[in-house]
Amino acid sequence: MSLDPITLSVIQAGLQQVCDEMDLSFSRAAFSPVIAEANDRSDGIYSADDGALIAQGAGGLPVFVGTMQESTRILIDMIRTGKAAEPQPDDIYIVNDPYLGGTHLMDVRFARPFYRDGRIFCWLSNTGHWPDTGGAVPGGFSASATAVEQEGLRLPPVRLFKQGKLDPEIMAIISSNIRVADQRIGDVKAQAAALLVGEDRLNALMDRYGDDTVAAAIAELRRRAATQMRAFIEEIPAGTYQATAWIDSDGVVNEPLAIRLAIERDESGLTFDFSGSSAPCAGPMNSVRATTLSAVYLAMRHIFPEVQMSAGAFEPLTVTGIEGTFLDAQYPRPVSGCAAEVSQRIAEAVFAALVEPLPDRVTAAPAGTSGNFALGGHDPATGRGFVMYQISGGGYGGNADHDGLSNGCSTIGISKAPPIEIMEQAFPVLYHHYALHNGSAGAGLHRGGFGLDYEVELRRGAATASFVMDHGRFGPQGARGGGDGGVNQVIVWQSGVPYTPAHLSKEQDIPMSPGDRVHVRTPGGGGYGDPLARPPEAVRRDVELERYTPEQARDLFGVVLHGSPPVVDEGETANCRANR
Repeated sequence: MSLDPITLSVIQAGLQQVCDEMDLSFSRAAFSPVIAEANDRSDGIYSADDGALIAQGAGGLPVFVGTMQESTRILIDMIRTGKAAEPQPDDIYIVNDPYLGGTHLMDVRFARPFYRDGRIFCWLSNTGHWPDTGGAVPGGFSASATAVEQEGLRLPPVRLFKQGKLDPEIMAIISSNIRVADQRIGDVKAQAAALLVGEDRLNALMDRYGDDTVAAAIAELRRRAATQMRAFIEEIPAGTYQATAWIDSDGVVNEPLAIRLAIERDESGLTFDFSGSSAPCAGPMNSVRATTLSAVYLAMRHIFPEVQMSAGAFEPLTVTGIEGTFLDAQYPRPVSGCAAEVSQRIAEAVFAALVEPLPDRVTAAPAGTSGNFALGGHDPATGRGFVMYQISGGGYGGNADHDGLSNGCSTIGISKAPPIEIMEQAFPVLYHHYALHNGSAGAGLHRGGFGLDYEVELRRGAATASFVMDHGRFGPQGARGGGDGGVNQVIVWQSGVPYTPAHLSKEQDIPMSPGDRVHVRTPGGGGYGDPLARPPEAVRRDVELERYTPEQARDLFGVVLHGSPPVVDEGETANCRANR
């Protein structure tokens, strides 16, 4: 079927709108701040044949772009082979198994078959971050887990909703294995309702244009996305480009893990070879295959954002060499850090490898951590338990055009930190400050962005704090002569005594009493270009805003300042830079 450009464009926008409305419905109806406020969720439409991505909400997390495709494909295969129940209209499957196309256990996926004329036309699917799925620690981020069972309840694909009705027995099993279970029912209903919204909107689109026309448009959009990605890849000179990114530790063994990457560009596309990366690790910083693939896809989406969102965009990208490494975790390896941390380091390796051949498109490394902080305990004021999950932003890397964004969301998504006013209302905590992490931006012609500096106090009751973060040992990489960004810093104040975790930003079950505080400073982005080429006035302005000290201005940028407000000493600055 031949489609005119206008019809094709309208259908493409219509499919996108279906996903966007699912995203909006999910966030508006969810109970958990991490979904309702932070938007740690995603919705999409997937092929009935192979689970291939058709469309995804613009407000969804990019890291789910590959994992939801992979999990839908695996679900379809399991149904075909009798390993999962046959679907009926209005069924909704639930699954969070990391080894079946997932991420970590807290990312819970729903999938609903979309029927037209008695057959499945496509699948509607979404993922939401549940604040808790059981396991050893509140929030699921067990920094010292050595098996996935310690991280929470693992669910294979089962029908949570059967012909539109919630299965009370399956829900009872889930509720009996997670903390604060009464609050999860709100998230469950919100997640299911978002798929209903998607069904209504997609039916309306197909009623308007016809099933055959929409199917033809989907096939054409996939073909065009592949063509478009190949065209952009041709901007990269043929050759092999290498980089290494480091993870501080796995939370159990206090030694770095290496992501070694070689990217080869040839006539067929790009091959991402991770051979030589570290072996599977004891702690939770393993990545499952679906997350590793998705990290590569989202990195390329960052570099070429013009490419249409479709499975076709991934066809010219081949990932190899992950077998036998910590980037292809097999059961029962723990994986709580895979989506929020390891995936960002994979993306960092992609950026570091391609910044030389694509200097005008690729940035220095961003903060590269989601700042996963969970606080769980009992609130005597309400007589109930609570689980608070906090994500936080960091600095973006500088680039060829401008400085990096300060306190931006993580590389893998658009999730934002929930407003502190909401957190203080929902949980027994008080934020002492919430500001930029001064001095954390990597120096460069275009410096990186600054990270976040916050401190939160437990007001009442008893609780335990757990962290799975990264970049506490190695700052985000600078590019083309730029300096590395500042590292992640975590300090827990217990009875006025500071405590720094042995793994720097990974620890679990830290006991907290009223008045105890957690102080987190997230990384800044890497700098881009020679710091000595940065205009002195730009350095002076940062010092005036107290983003850097006068000493840092001299040491990092070779700019000498005097007075208050600071004034550039042009003579001393010229001498300082000349003697570097």
